[in-house]
Amino acid sequence: MRVGSFFARHGLAPIVAGAALGIVSAAAPAAAANKEHQQMMAEVRMLQEQNAQLQQSIGTLVDALKTVTAKLDEQAATSRKTTADSRLLIEGLSGELRVVREKIDDTHVRLGSLAQEVDALRNSIPQGPPPGAAIDPNAPPQTSAMPGSPTGTTGTPPAGTSTPPPVANAGPPSNLAPGMSPGRLWDMAFSDYAAGQWPLAIQGFETYMRAFPRSEQADDAQFYIGESYQLDGKMREALAAYERVATDYPQSNRAADSYYKRGVVYTTMNQADKAKEMFEKTIQLFPNSESSRLARQLLDARPRRE
Repeated sequence: MRVGSFFARHGLAPIVAGAALGIVSAAAPAAAANKEHQQMMAEVRMLQEQNAQLQQSIGTLVDALKTVTAKLDEQAATSRKTTADSRLLIEGLSGELRVVREKIDDTHVRLGSLAQEVDALRNSIPQGPPPGAAIDPNAPPQTSAMPGSPTGTTGTPPAGTSTPPPVANAGPPSNLAPGMSPGRLWDMAFSDYAAGQWPLAIQGFETYMRAFPRSEQADDAQFYIGESYQLDGKMREALAAYERVATDYPQSNRAADSYYKRGVVYTTMNQADKAKEMFEKTIQLFPNSESSRLARQLLDARPRRE
């Protein structure tokens, strides 16, 4: 017996058809929901994969950034080392250049002193009568001739003539040994300075300046007086001596050094404002000098005030 005829005979066909239709109607939304769920899961997996790729890219960028930072640090260290080496080299060359300049100045002074010694020796040689001149045996003995005077004249000028005025700065003071040249006097003073005999060096340089005030090395003598006072711990006397260099020899190559050294002395005396003023004047008045470079370095090394 067939099922359909059974349901039809008993009047159950409509019921069975409604139940089947309900089952089919309930199955359709479930299938749609399942499909939507699968699609959402696929999108979640896609987002997870994209997130993993982003994490990997970020990790790669972080590693690259660390490498670049390390290289920059290495280059900065190399640059600092190169700058420090260059500064040491420049300071060494500057010191050697100053020594060479002092030696050149000393050579010029020695040449000038040699010329003066030659002139002094030439004037000190007694001049005899010209060759072939007759000598009168009854003539009175001649006194010592004046340097540079004609042969046969005495130290007393003839009657009716006026005595010429003495020449200013014609020679060393009377307390110096005869024939003392500027070079010899300078060597004596500088030897005392090199030996650390500061009072003797100061006395020697002052004597040199009194004896040869127009010498090319007079400004150096005044500068070394300040150096001797500073090395002897007499800072106020050193300041006065350095100031005289700038006042009496403003066009000298020691003028820049005198401003810079006053700044150094003020620094030693813990007078920072005056030291700063002297360093700034050195840079302003002598921008291309070695003292200006040293003053700029000391200014840069000063602690910054808040």
